[in-house]
Amino acid sequence: MNSTPQETVIALLEDKVLVELHREKNNTQHSVGDIFLGRVRKVMPGLNAAFVDVGAAKEGFLHFLDLGPQVQALHKFTNCALHGDQAQLDISEYKLKEELSKTAKISSVLKQNQFVLVQVTKEPISTKGPRLSSEISFAGRYVVLIPFSNRISISSKIKNPDERQRLKNLVQSVRPKNFGVIIRTVAEGKTAAELHSDLDSLFRKWDQIKNHLHNVTPPVKVCSEMDKTVSLLRDFLSNDFDQIVTNSEEIYEEIRAYVETIAPEKKNIVKHYRDKEPIFDHYGVTKQVKASFGKVVNIKRGGAYLVVEHTEAMHVIDVNSGHRVNAEQSQEDNALEVNLEAAAEVARQVRLRDMGGIVIVDFIDQREPQNRKTLYDAMVKFMENDPSKHTVLPPTKFGLIQITRQRVRPQTQVDVLETCPACGGTGQIRPSICIVDDIDRDVEYLIKDINAKQFCIVLSPYVYAYMTRRFRAYQRKWWSKYHRWIGLRESSALGFLEYKFLDKNEEEIKL
Repeated sequence: MNSTPQETVIALLEDKVLVELHREKNNTQHSVGDIFLGRVRKVMPGLNAAFVDVGAAKEGFLHFLDLGPQVQALHKFTNCALHGDQAQLDISEYKLKEELSKTAKISSVLKQNQFVLVQVTKEPISTKGPRLSSEISFAGRYVVLIPFSNRISISSKIKNPDERQRLKNLVQSVRPKNFGVIIRTVAEGKTAAELHSDLDSLFRKWDQIKNHLHNVTPPVKVCSEMDKTVSLLRDFLSNDFDQIVTNSEEIYEEIRAYVETIAPEKKNIVKHYRDKEPIFDHYGVTKQVKASFGKVVNIKRGGAYLVVEHTEAMHVIDVNSGHRVNAEQSQEDNALEVNLEAAAEVARQVRLRDMGGIVIVDFIDQREPQNRKTLYDAMVKFMENDPSKHTVLPPTKFGLIQITRQRVRPQTQVDVLETCPACGGTGQIRPSICIVDDIDRDVEYLIKDINAKQFCIVLSPYVYAYMTRRFRAYQRKWWSKYHRWIGLRESSALGFLEYKFLDKNEEEIKL
């Protein structure tokens, strides 16, 4: 977690590979989970929806289906809280009415200028305001609390029937009337005290709303979701975490206190980074960000790469094999091998960039139905770790795989192009931090794929100086890997990031 005065950037690494990148602006006003008292500005019968002013640049969108089945009870509570009628604020005494019919019209429920309690379910994206819901919920570590409901639901990932019944009985014994509960997957095996403590913290949030609503004028925030740093841990912290590192003492103390509350045995995995080297540089995050964002993304092995394009309607990813060819395999086998590696990278890219909506992936064509099924099964498996709701459709006859993914926040975008020092800023190049990876990839291709016997690399003085420092570490690495000494030569005629390969006859090898 890299904290600056402007924002906090959270990088999630699995086996040292960057899989998620979250940016939290320090002045964010409309985060997912925040609860507002808003004012209805327009009721749109044609859309069966309303536009609600919650203080954002664009009015929030509240659809009829997001009102919740007990919206009338919520309106009664809101009005009583606004006017300080304490006798009517205990919703366990409410007699819940018949659930709102799904065929009703929003004009029968909401009126212009009416005050309404709403929760942000999607942050403002592009030209759209926040997406809202008046079915309020409070997410905790083990449970989700839903006022004006008596339903107890259990995560389908908890399979043991005895455990499901135990959890249901525990929650049933401690929850007040008219409060529904969703039991999350991480609640499996937890004690009654742990579940009770989690529920108590959520009830305190509900009391906070009751206290904040008295005599306020909308639009106003009445309850905030916890910081993204803590909410990310709440949703993902598991026994798989072995380190949480931040350069901010304030965030360190906050996270350590939170982890000590929910998992005291893991409090020591929280570290405060104090070195002078930037935290993202130390853990290799900066380099991975530079290599992972942008239009062209190289796949680890060989010359295969992805071309990623973003449009208003969808995201499009094209898979290219480049010069990746294995002479010992057929075209079909080569295509399957590249596609499987590309599928893993596509899943990472979709999660890393937080792509929402429709994602179309154009894989290399495969004729064998079994190979198409193998690719589809692999794509589904690679997407399993993605926490956002998603659906992967089987390949079409043109080799396209369609992925739909829940859009909750704006897509993560990082400008990875640097101004070229060789041209005075008139053009742009790929990030310089990736140049050694490109050279390494081409060396592997020359030796393994086309079996080049003898060659040397000509570099600009800048890159040559970098690659020959520390006792020619890169040449030693290639020697141990390929048992071949590869010469390096500098040339001031080359541009800053230019390089080329020469054979034993001093002729350039074209890649």
